[in-house]
Amino acid sequence: MGFAGDLLGWFSSDLAIDLGTATTLVYVRGRGIILSEPSVVAIEKQTNSVLAVGVEAKRMVGRTPGNIVAIRPIKEGVIADFAMTEKMLKYFITKAHNRNSFVRPRCIIGVPSRITEVEQRAVRESATHAGAREVYLIEEPVAAAIGAGLPITEPSGNMVVDIGGGTTDIAVISLGGIVCSESVKVAGDQMDDAIMGYIKRRYNLLIGDHMAEKVKMEVGSAYPLEERKTMMVKGRDMISGIPRTVVVNDSEIREALEEPIHAIINALRTSLENTPPELAGDIIDRGVVITGGGSLLPGLATRFQEETNLPIITVDDPLTSVVLGVGKVLDEIELFKKVALLSSERDNAYS
Repeated sequence: MGFAGDLLGWFSSDLAIDLGTATTLVYVRGRGIILSEPSVVAIEKQTNSVLAVGVEAKRMVGRTPGNIVAIRPIKEGVIADFAMTEKMLKYFITKAHNRNSFVRPRCIIGVPSRITEVEQRAVRESATHAGAREVYLIEEPVAAAIGAGLPITEPSGNMVVDIGGGTTDIAVISLGGIVCSESVKVAGDQMDDAIMGYIKRRYNLLIGDHMAEKVKMEVGSAYPLEERKTMMVKGRDMISGIPRTVVVNDSEIREALEEPIHAIINALRTSLENTPPELAGDIIDRGVVITGGGSLLPGLATRFQEETNLPIITVDDPLTSVVLGVGKVLDEIELFKKVALLSSERDNAYS
């Protein structure tokens, strides 16, 4: 059946999914974003049964007894635990359809730009086993650019830096496709790790993922702030083993975050070096769009601007731009035909 005949099948049960390392967002055609939950699954070890997914499971991270384990099945943008990803997707798909497990939707899923064919197959199979009828993939920077309202189908260069939980994807997009891209496994999670490592070295204090994330959100920055910020950090003393509290300030956390931020800036520079001259001219005029949860770090745009001398544009809601972009692709067939990564066996059917 050709593409036109297939249009009748695009019902409102179709889903756009931003399968993120830290957060998964689901968009239902005609209804918008209906779900945004952490990509975490809590299971009972002996029976391997799922106890909680998403928000409930995240509350359990670092707080579980021996028989319960909280897993993040997506690591650095790709599937690390196939079975758990499948269970998580199944939960999100049925939740999106009001617990109706008989609906078999079409799904379009956002994936990192440098994803291998093996990793692509893992995403497709996970979604199919979780109940999707058909699965299509779209590169996250392309989705983010569409979600941010960039004219990506025109013959001009658009540069997007998508800083997520596990990966930072940088891409120059023209005529609906990626001209050059750079993907580094440095993003929000690595910033949390850097904070944990810094507090361990400086104060001999062990803190958990939750605490590190809280520190990043409350006092983290990439550029000196106008007014100093401090925060109480609770953890376990490495020497005495007794819980202890220390006070950290924004300049300490900025020092802690220097390495991951520098790695992202280097990737941005590499991407700019690989950009064809014609498109580089467009980027000087239009600037670089930064999106993804990591772009919420205060001072990041200022820092990028200083390092590249290019205008840096932040989007209104960086957390949702990928899923909104995937949702737009779901709504507009012509756009879908231009940007979806079709599996090779289906290429001919839909061209």
